[in-house]
Amino acid sequence: MQPCITREEVDVNLLDIVHRQYNPEPWSEGEKIPWNDPGFSERMLKQHLDQEHDAASRRFETIDRHVDWIHKTVLKTKPVKVLDLGCGPGLYARRLAGLGHECVGIDFSPASIAYAKEDADANKFSCTYFHQDIRAADYGTGYGLAMLIFGEFNVFSAYDAKKILGKAHHALNNGGLLLLEPHTFEYVRQIGEGPSGWYSSDGGLFSERPHLCLMESFWDNESSVAIERYFIVDAATGGVTRHSSSMQAYTDEGYRELLAECGFVDVLFYDSLGGSEGKALADLFAIVARKQ
Repeated sequence: MQPCITREEVDVNLLDIVHRQYNPEPWSEGEKIPWNDPGFSERMLKQHLDQEHDAASRRFETIDRHVDWIHKTVLKTKPVKVLDLGCGPGLYARRLAGLGHECVGIDFSPASIAYAKEDADANKFSCTYFHQDIRAADYGTGYGLAMLIFGEFNVFSAYDAKKILGKAHHALNNGGLLLLEPHTFEYVRQIGEGPSGWYSSDGGLFSERPHLCLMESFWDNESSVAIERYFIVDAATGGVTRHSSSMQAYTDEGYRELLAECGFVDVLFYDSLGGSEGKALADLFAIVARKQ
């Protein structure tokens, strides 16, 4: 399974909220909201498949457009072995497999991987999925493309990001391509400088029970990291659970330097995962680089 993943939730009480550290250190209170928790994972899967929003995964029509661009523009329609890191329920991998590519997906959400495996088996897709942490998993070798999309790159510390890029470099064939879809520096900073807030829910992503969600954000200017903290207060018991996540921001030059350090060349920036080569303008953009 994934022994190095821990649940980024801590049981606290209301007094702990009052006495909380106002400026937490990046990643000190957790690395990410608990995608690997079975209950959370099941609730998140419903959001992945929901066609009313793009919050967890994009709507299928958008994914279709992205996959068409990956297949035609990035891969030039040539069938390759694809490594989909943080694959979720396999929504991209299944479509790439339908275009003749062999896909391997890795994700640490148990419900998403179970869904992806069932989908691949039922539809005879050339997809293999592993329920593992991409920082610790063995990727194998022989890939023509390795991809990490939808902003997932930024949730890892710089140390872990280098580890992931190094492993992807090793997994790719000579001349193989890396596709990243990271966040812009400004978007991550806006998250860290966002206002505090709260909402009530009869049941949602953080808990299936009625609860309050108290949210606050912090920006660590020295390390360029946004930190988000969530306190989930159970409406019936008053019990409190804390979740926290951090996001590393990079400038365009920071991305270039990191990729070069990990052995990638011919770095191209695109406005979005759908193409339009140039400078990123939105919250997410695409980077394609080649293994030297």
